[in-house]
Amino acid sequence: MEWYKQMPIITRSYLTAAFVTTAACTLEIISPYSLYLNPKLVVRRYEIWRLVTNFLFFGKLDLDFFFHMFFLARYCKLLEENSFRGRTADFFYMVLFGATTLTIFVFFGGMIPYISESLASIIFLGNSLTFMMVYIWSKQNPFIPMSFLGLFTFTAAYLPWVLLGFTVLVGANTWGDFLGLIAGHTYYYLEDVYPRMTGRRLLKTPSFIKCLFDDDGVDIVDRPENVRFAPPPQDLHQD
Repeated sequence: MEWYKQMPIITRSYLTAAFVTTAACTLEIISPYSLYLNPKLVVRRYEIWRLVTNFLFFGKLDLDFFFHMFFLARYCKLLEENSFRGRTADFFYMVLFGATTLTIFVFFGGMIPYISESLASIIFLGNSLTFMMVYIWSKQNPFIPMSFLGLFTFTAAYLPWVLLGFTVLVGANTWGDFLGLIAGHTYYYLEDVYPRMTGRRLLKTPSFIKCLFDDDGVDIVDRPENVRFAPPPQDLHQD
């Protein structure tokens, strides 16, 4: 319980909502059919809640579910506590941007030949949103050494690709992870790369979102060009 209470607010809220929703579906209190993302039902029947609930269901309460909860809790928490420390509103806006981008991919991807059928099979986007957070964390901490099941080591910059390769290896559908990768890179480019190239920031957290959170008056300025996302390898002392 102490570990749970120490989680930052957005991570704790999302993890709780995901667990409660998945548990409720497992206990047949609610049906996943009322939660999944269906563009036609959203547009024609105004079932707007599906835009949110599809991010909260992660399948059955099995080993795969707890595997995804581990990644969600770990990398969502790392981002909120480190990269977005004192910037809860900005972190919430990042999550909102990612969820919106993924939803647009599914809504309009069905119109694109050759991939429409694959995208139509993606009806829950929680895993994609988690993968987006993993990608953004890896971009902001590229030099951290990691190990995959003790088999080989690599730096965090390659973590998304290692996970994507593992998904291919076990024969699972890679489209969810791939969408998360695209959404993560879109955010990374607009938030980190583009401002350094032009001196302008396109992603600015709206004032009404900032009013929802108490960030202790932290003001965000453009990142100087000589500031790195993470220290070089020789400055790290952890595996």
